[in-house]
Amino acid sequence: MNPLNVILTILLFLSGALTVILVLMHSGKGTGVSEMIASSLYNSGTGSGVLEKNLNRLTVITTVVFVLCVVVMALTFPTGTLG
Repeated sequence: MNPLNVILTILLFLSGALTVILVLMHSGKGTGVSEMIASSLYNSGTGSGVLEKNLNRLTVITTVVFVLCVVVMALTFPTGTLG
């Protein structure tokens, strides 16, 4: 496996894990049971500030990096083998 594929594999796993973590950090916007419980703990203005916007930007950036890694790896890996 060449060094480009090793770097892309590491970047793929890191960006995938970061994307999952960042998505889970977003505030819930539903109207279900979790919203009823959370509304008593937090005020209704939570999530509309600068932190939520930065979290959105980071999530989009890590998702774009993940998708680019998948596309580049699909083009650079040899067909039929991984090594």
